Amino acid sequence: MRSLALLAASMLCLSAASLCGAAAAEDKIVNIYFWYDYVPADTITEFEKQTGIKVVYDTFDSVDMLTTKALTGGSGYDIIMPGAALVGQYAKAGAIQKLDKAKIPNAGGLNPDIMAFLARQDPGNVYALPYAYGTTGIMYNPAKVAARMKDAPVDSLDMIFKPEIAAKFQDCGIAMVDSPEGVMSVALNYLGFDPFSTDEAELRKAGALLAAIKPYIRHFKSGSIMSELAAGDLCLALGWSGDAIGANARAADSKNGVDVRYSVPREGTEIFFDVMTVPVDAPHPENAHALMNFLMAPQVSARFTNATLYPNAVQAATPLVDETVRDNPNIYFSKDMLKRLFAAQPRDPKSLRRVTRLWTSFVTGTN
Repeated sequence: MRSLALLAASMLCLSAASLCGAAAAEDKIVNIYFWYDYVPADTITEFEKQTGIKVVYDTFDSVDMLTTKALTGGSGYDIIMPGAALVGQYAKAGAIQKLDKAKIPNAGGLNPDIMAFLARQDPGNVYALPYAYGTTGIMYNPAKVAARMKDAPVDSLDMIFKPEIAAKFQDCGIAMVDSPEGVMSVALNYLGFDPFSTDEAELRKAGALLAAIKPYIRHFKSGSIMSELAAGDLCLALGWSGDAIGANARAADSKNGVDVRYSVPREGTEIFFDVMTVPVDAPHPENAHALMNFLMAPQVSARFTNATLYPNAVQAATPLVDETVRDNPNIYFSKDMLKRLFAAQPRDPKSLRRVTRLWTSFVTGTN
């Protein structure tokens, strides 16, 4: 393991050095627009030390904020991080540029199965690189669930979508992420439909499925699900894999006796990707490529996964990830598991409006 780490470090230094020369003509700065706390502080320090390029890290808390800046242009950012489903929209609008893979040699080590998923949204994988991925699934407190339902189907979306089961957990709290397209695609798939169906009758059936469980949902506050699960204030949620695993880590750190677990639903679910793209008017594109290459280095990718518990797509990073993380089938999926997952797809404007109306009706409890 020690020799592997030393080899990886040597490769990192060589890669950084080769790109540093190319970036010499630009100001020594790279402006990035990522989710909060998505690059460990020591990673930024290491990159700045090795390249002399200062990282200016701005954050967004909604995809709408990112899309507005991306499509308006003139943001001043060198790397932005949309979900993969937005890459096609950004590319069609001329908002992002094709990547120069020759300047990102570490991208050659990305998992081909993950890249195949991304190619459905970025044909040829020319605009985007995967930074992290995860799934939407069942987050739960096993003790609270068992106290209310023996042999509860915790690996099934029946836990959420069957009113007679959801009702059993109303008292201890059920939450759901505020993700209209994501939840609707999961609901459609659960019903046996195409997750991205545009058929009005099928969309109405998915809306009715959600409306039936509305009385048992405590809230749709995506940002508070992790902390509430960690504190034992919720017993069940439909949410994101990294948040569930993070909630369990928080609970362990606080020694409060709470256990939080996560299941990828056996019916299948959405796999999502946070990707790195370069705006068409990025002021420092060479520096952007240098940072992306650095972030794709095996030991850097492993550090990210160990810190956030979101998996990365760098194959050589897997042996460097903590054993308890890399051996967790709900974080690093088997090939059989991957067959049950579907990647988010952009909707046409008409069906998107229908989904938005159905979601608003669900959340507000109106018809």
